[in-house]
Amino acid sequence: MRLRVPPIQDVDRAAFLRPPLLDVDLALAGLVSRGHWPSLDELEGLRCTATARDGVARPRFVAQDAELLADGLHYEERIRLGRLSTRERNWHDLFNALVWLRWPRTKRALNLRQCEDIASIGKRQRTRGQCALTHFDEAGAVVLCSDPRLVELWDRHDWKSLFHAHADTWGRSIRVHVFGHALLELALDPARYLVAKAVLLMTDDAANLATDAESLSRIDRCLAQRIEGRSLLLDPQHLRPLPLSGVPGWHVQGGSEDFFDAAPCFRPLRAGRLYPPADRF
Repeated sequence: MRLRVPPIQDVDRAAFLRPPLLDVDLALAGLVSRGHWPSLDELEGLRCTATARDGVARPRFVAQDAELLADGLHYEERIRLGRLSTRERNWHDLFNALVWLRWPRTKRALNLRQCEDIASIGKRQRTRGQCALTHFDEAGAVVLCSDPRLVELWDRHDWKSLFHAHADTWGRSIRVHVFGHALLELALDPARYLVAKAVLLMTDDAANLATDAESLSRIDRCLAQRIEGRSLLLDPQHLRPLPLSGVPGWHVQGGSEDFFDAAPCFRPLRAGRLYPPADRF
C-alpha cells in the first residue's frame, strides 16, 4: 500500500478517534480541529511549555530551508546543537515534533547514539546500531507487559491467541505506546495495517501500565538510560515485530477471528527466528 497522505483539511477525523492517534498530543493541542497546519511558532510555544513543565530540554523547531541545509551538517548533528530541521505543512515532521514533546529523553538518547557512531565511522556509512536506532525512531513502539504468558504467544507469532483470545488483557496486563513518527503518519489512513518494531519491558507493578504523565516520564527515563548505556537497540534483530492492527480497537476491521487469517500483517514466525529476553522495568 503506497502512502498517500491527505492535506490536513481532508484527513478523516475518525483516525483520531482510535489508537494510536487517539493517544497523541495532537488533539490536545487542537492542531487538527482547527483545520490548518500549525506554524513553527506554535510548535515552539508547545516546546517551551513542555520544557517548563518537566525541565527536559528539547531542540528548537527550525525551518528546513536552503540556508539551513547549506551548513553541511548531518541531520543528527543539528539536533545535537539544538536545532531540529522541520518541514512546514508536513505530517511526518509534525508527528516527529510531537514525539519530541512527549518522549524527550528517549529522542535525545537516540540522537546521542547516532552522533557517536557518525563521529566514529563518518556520515556515509551506518552501523547495525544506527539501523536499529532509526527503525525504532521511525516505526518503534514500547510494550509494557506484566504477564509472561502473553510474551510466549508473541514469541510464537500466535496472533489469534495474543490479540483475540486474550483481548481482555490489553490495557490491563499489556499496553502499547507508539513511539515512531512514521507509524503515526501511516495511521492517518484508518484502513492501513500497522506493524511496529517494538521494545518489550516486563514489569511486576501494574501501576507501570498507566498512561498518566508521570508514568510516561518514567518509561521515557528508563528507555533513555538503556539506549545511552548501549544495552538497548544494538541491532535491528533485537526489535520485535508487533502487528498493531491486532490490538483490540485499533483497526477498523478488527475484532473477529477471521481478521487474523485475512490481514497480511499477521505473518508466521520465520524459521530459526528467536527474540532476545525482555528488559525489566
